[in-house]
Amino acid sequence: MEIFEALDATECAHSAAQLAGVDPKTVRRYARMRDAGRPVAGPVARAKLIDPFMPKIEEWVERSQGRVRADKLHERLVLLGFTGDERTTRRAVARAKERWNAGHRRTYRPWITEPGLWMQFDWGWGPKVPGPSGEDERQTLLFCAWLAWSRFRVVIPTWDRTLPTVVSCLDSTLRAVGGVPAYVLTDNEKTMTIDRVAGVAVRHPQVVAAGRHYGLQVHTCVPFDPESKGGSEATVRIAKADLVPTDANLRNKYDSFAELRVACAVFCQQVNNRVHRETGKTPSSMLDIEKSRLHPLPVSPHTLALGESRQVLRDQTVRFGSVRYSTPPGLVGEEAFVRVDGDELVIVVDLSHLVRRPEWMHGPAGLTEVARHQLSLPGRPVIDLSHYPGHPQDMDGGPRQPRPKPVNEAEKAFLELGPGAKSWLIEAAAAGTARMRVKMASAVELAALVGVGEVDIALGLAATAGRFAEDDLMSIVQHRRHGSRPADLVVADEAHSVQPGTSAWAGFGRKPA
Repeated sequence: MEIFEALDATECAHSAAQLAGVDPKTVRRYARMRDAGRPVAGPVARAKLIDPFMPKIEEWVERSQGRVRADKLHERLVLLGFTGDERTTRRAVARAKERWNAGHRRTYRPWITEPGLWMQFDWGWGPKVPGPSGEDERQTLLFCAWLAWSRFRVVIPTWDRTLPTVVSCLDSTLRAVGGVPAYVLTDNEKTMTIDRVAGVAVRHPQVVAAGRHYGLQVHTCVPFDPESKGGSEATVRIAKADLVPTDANLRNKYDSFAELRVACAVFCQQVNNRVHRETGKTPSSMLDIEKSRLHPLPVSPHTLALGESRQVLRDQTVRFGSVRYSTPPGLVGEEAFVRVDGDELVIVVDLSHLVRRPEWMHGPAGLTEVARHQLSLPGRPVIDLSHYPGHPQDMDGGPRQPRPKPVNEAEKAFLELGPGAKSWLIEAAAAGTARMRVKMASAVELAALVGVGEVDIALGLAATAGRFAEDDLMSIVQHRRHGSRPADLVVADEAHSVQPGTSAWAGFGRKPA
C-alpha cells in the first residue's frame, strides 16, 4: 500500500521507489499486477516449457475421460518436440485431470428413506478359519445386512454364497430385526439375477418365491455401480475392518467357525448400541420405532431352496442317503433341512422355534447352518466327536477311563487322597488286584502317618509302575525318602525276566578241544 500511495502521488516509478525504499522494477511489477486485477502478494506465474503443449494435453485427457497415463502421454509429447523431462509432464497431466474431474464429478442426492421400507445386503470376504471337519483353513464369507432408516446391522458368517445360504441368512436377518421391510436391495449375482433382457434384470424364480413367502420384493442395483447401494457397502467395509484379523485391529486368528460366529454377534451388539453419527441415536432404539412399520414375519421359514426335510434322531444324527450325519447337542427331535453343496452335506435348523437355545449358538435366531460334513457312503456314518461332549468314548474310539464314585466312607476317604489314588484304583482294578479294599485302608492309615501328599504321589507311581502287592506302597514311600527319582522306577512286564539263562550249561559233559 505504501508503494501504491507513493506511485499515485508522484506518478513516476523512479520517484515512488525512492519514497517507498524499494527498487523501481518492483514498483512497475506491482503496478502491472494491479492493473491486470491479480493479487500483488500471490505467486508469480512464470512461463514453462510445457505451456505450449497444454491444449494438446487437455485434449488427450478429455478424449480418454481422465484415464490417460502420463508416461504414454509424455512419449507423444516428445514426438511433438517437447524437450522437458517426464516429471514435468506428470505434473501437467495431474493438473489437467484435476480440472477434468472437477467438471465431471458425480454428485449425490441425500437418500431420505422411510421407516420399514428398505433393507440392503451384500457379501464380503471373511477370515480364514479351520474347516468344518477340522481340515485346513478355508475362506469364509460375511453376509452383511443393513436397514436403511434405523441403520441396524446384522453380520452372519457363512461358508458359501449359494442360493440356499442366501435364503437362510435372509431368514435369520429378518428374525433378528423382528419384521419384514417392503424392499430388499442387493447386487446382481447369479443367485438373484439369472439374465438381462434389454437391460432389464430377470429375477431368479426361487428368489421371487422366497420374497413372496416373506412379503417383500427383491431389487438389484445398477450393474457395476456399487455406489447405488452404499449403505451395505459401508456395512461390509466396517465389518471387515473389525472382524478380519489385520495389523490394524490387532485381532488374532480364529480357532474355529464357532469363534467367528461369536465375534460377529459381539460386533453387531457393539455397532447397534453405539450412537450413530447421522441420526444421533443408537440403531437399536431406532429399530424399536421402525418395527411398527415392518410387516409381520411368517411363522415357518421358506424351505424351497434349503433341501430335504429330516428329523434329528435320538443319537443326534440325521439320515441322508442311508448315511448318518451328526449334529450339535440340543437339537434332538427338531426339524432339519439337508442339502448337498459340492462334496459336502449342509445341515440347517430353524432355531427360532426353540424354547431354550443351545449354549453353542450365538447370533440371530432363524435358519442357521449347524453342521457341514463330507459326503459318505452307506455303512460309513460321519460323526463329529465334538458334537458329543462328555460322552464316555475317547477321541480315538476306545472306551474312556471309568470315573470312580465312592459309595461308602472307606472309599470316599481313599479317593480324597488325590488323583494318584484314583489312578491306583483304576489300574489296580484293571490288573485284577486282590484284597483291594484292605490295601486302600492301609493307604489311608499310612497317609495319617507320613502325609496325604506323599502317599498320593506314591500311589500314582505305583499305578504307573504296576506295583499292587501288599508292601509295594510302603516300599515306594521309603524309596522316595532316600532321594530316588521317579524316572528310575522299573515297570514290571512280561518282556523281561530275572531268571538266569542256561548258556553256562551249554558245554557240560563235553571234552575240551
